[in-house]
Amino acid sequence: MIMSDTINVVIVAAGNGTRFGSDLPKQFQILGGRPLLMTTIDRLRRCMPSARYLLVLGLDFEAYWRNLCIEYGFDSPEVVIGGATRWESVRNALRFVEPTGIVLIHDGARPFVSGEVVGRLIESISSGHQGALPVLPLVDSIREVSVDGSCAVDRSRYVAVQTPQAFDAAHLLKAYTLPYNDRFTDDASVMEAMGFCDFQLIAGDADTFKITMPRDMILAQAICERTDNAAT
Repeated sequence: MIMSDTINVVIVAAGNGTRFGSDLPKQFQILGGRPLLMTTIDRLRRCMPSARYLLVLGLDFEAYWRNLCIEYGFDSPEVVIGGATRWESVRNALRFVEPTGIVLIHDGARPFVSGEVVGRLIESISSGHQGALPVLPLVDSIREVSVDGSCAVDRSRYVAVQTPQAFDAAHLLKAYTLPYNDRFTDDASVMEAMGFCDFQLIAGDADTFKITMPRDMILAQAICERTDNAAT
């Protein structure tokens, strides 16, 4: 079993909020009385109190975040400056990671991290898998689109992938030596491009959704109130 002090957690929060439609990126929107990124970090810390945390921020928002931490009395993780793409942001953080143990990579805009899911991810990598991914079954019908039109696809053959994603550190660092490809939509796709495909898929958690649009904040607020009430 890999001990918790060999776990590095990279929290990617360098997005500029283009799809959210606000000058203030979604990770800094107020949720439960404080910036939602703080909830993301706190819940990860509860799951892995001894892990090392690297927070990836855009250069334009580094000072803003530090001021928020002073305002809310929040202890920030180590900050790494991100890049123009998610891939570049993760790569920047991995420069500070040793090729031993486990690396978990999580989207800063997914505030409701499940401790049960995190435990299963760590267990999977500790047992020898190169990667472990939390997934959910698709509930909508899906179609494959081509230049000739579209056709129905068997949705039971597909899953939606969440974060955090967990990887053996040595394999992940090697994968991130590859040059950028626009097909790198997540860290598993980078691993796969290097030929590392030993991924265990584990059951994800519907609450660990990614806040993308303003309407997502309504659901997030409801979950925040539900979980806070459950804790009291």
